[in-house]
Amino acid sequence: MITTQNKGTAMERINVRKSDPDLIEEVDSEEFLSGFSGCLACGTCSAGCPVRRATTSYDPLRVIRMLILGLREELLKGDMIWLCSDCYTCQENCPMGIKLTDIINHLKNLAVKEENVPIGVSTQEKLLKDQGKIYVIDEFDNKKRSKAGLPLLPTMAEQAKLLLEKRKQQPKGTERDSR
Repeated sequence: MITTQNKGTAMERINVRKSDPDLIEEVDSEEFLSGFSGCLACGTCSAGCPVRRATTSYDPLRVIRMLILGLREELLKGDMIWLCSDCYTCQENCPMGIKLTDIINHLKNLAVKEENVPIGVSTQEKLLKDQGKIYVIDEFDNKKRSKAGLPLLPTMAEQAKLLLEKRKQQPKGTERDSR
């Protein structure tokens, strides 16, 4: 077992016996993600991370360490990867050129494939599909805007809904590659 810092000053144990070497191979086989095992653990990713500054429960370096240890279940079933804001600060500052944000996004995709999605993410997905946006504008919001002298906003983002519907109708395999 390895003891690591997590959630403030509490120490959490990671059971390395649960290591999944296939995870390492799976992620390292992706050409655009390879090389993560060259991490020097310098901490540049964590030092520059705005999410890390806001909460100690997120640490990009810890994600890399967990990946190198092959801790698939902890990474894909936990909340840590979902805290990443996709700002690319860690990736742009890494002296080893490790594509950490891309790796975390790949891990998120793996988690989705294994149906490990936090309720907040699935709720946002449903709102996007149903309303075309995450924050639904209602009558109350428009009354506040009107009082402030601002123009009213549409309650649904029809253009976004149309794009989502169009994408749903595309034959499989024709979607743009997100890489």
